Amino acid sequence: MAKLRVALLFGGRSVEHEVSLVSATSILGALDPVRYDITLVAIDTDGRWHLGDPSLPPTLATLESAVRGEEVDLRATPGNHTLIPVGEAPSERGQALDVIFPVIHGRGGEDGSLQGLLELAGVPYVGSGVLGSAIQMDKDIAKRLLAAAGLPVTPGACVRANRLDDGAAVADALIDEFGTSLFVKPANQGSSVGISKVDRREDLLPALHNAARYDTKILVERAIDAKEIEIALLGNDPIEASIPGEIRTKHAFYDYDAKYADEATELLIPAPIEEEVTKEMRRLAVEAVVALEGAGLARVDFLLERGSGEIFINEVNSIPGFTKGSMYPLLWQASGIPYPALLDRLIELALERHRITAALETRYEPTR
Repeated sequence: MAKLRVALLFGGRSVEHEVSLVSATSILGALDPVRYDITLVAIDTDGRWHLGDPSLPPTLATLESAVRGEEVDLRATPGNHTLIPVGEAPSERGQALDVIFPVIHGRGGEDGSLQGLLELAGVPYVGSGVLGSAIQMDKDIAKRLLAAAGLPVTPGACVRANRLDDGAAVADALIDEFGTSLFVKPANQGSSVGISKVDRREDLLPALHNAARYDTKILVERAIDAKEIEIALLGNDPIEASIPGEIRTKHAFYDYDAKYADEATELLIPAPIEEEVTKEMRRLAVEAVVALEGAGLARVDFLLERGSGEIFINEVNSIPGFTKGSMYPLLWQASGIPYPALLDRLIELALERHRITAALETRYEPTR
């Protein structure tokens, strides 16, 4: 039986470029070389695509070197499953693919734009489609849709960056409505980049300007004294929820350093919470992914308020981290699916979803 030709797509033109490389390194080391013919495709910080050498050891250095490899393109032509070297005709030389596994976090990889290219090319890919990716990435739109579906979200408001010309008035209005203890974050960003915890009135305006460095929309939410709980999701229809895990950090919140640098950060799996709370969070996690048009995989982040026990959905991530220490693979491992088997399942789900959508009619034929 021929091997499945899988392209591992990583890097990207976003502030999460380095995180993507670490995630992809872990995936490369876990993909079964007996089942898969693996192609490494690195997107550099300028957005150009390059071929790496999959015969090299699955290390971070291998993936970093891929960014300097031969430049290739994927043509936005239906049924085009071939990576073409730049400057050459499609018939001359190319790398044929069966499925793409994108592990690009943030803008340009997680926001629907990459998924749009892959849809136009007609190539199967792991994860949510264009709409699901876009709305999960945009925390403002995601919160509106979750609230409209009757799901609990943290109280907050969205601020347009162009309103910061009158920033003092904006800050005063936000504090009047939500208090002085706030989180400020870019609406379209990941890995806690651009997020600030604010506890004083004078710190709010600088936090808004900091978030505006990364996005034109800024989400401001009431800070909640809560446990941070995460649940991993897997499937197209139906969608399954993992057991929950809790994150404990000595930082003011689970920021970039706490995620990727601080060894003191604790991941408690399973989360030490009551069985009824676990059951409710798993139910809410599935409903949240369905409401946001998720497919394949996702991670739902919750806040469990101390004292009241109230549950809030903080956000939904369509391409969660895949490092060895990332919650998504660890939660599934603890739920009975080892890392290599998880990757197999995600690739199967990508092919399944593509078969279903490819079978839809693209030409109008009157019914008889």
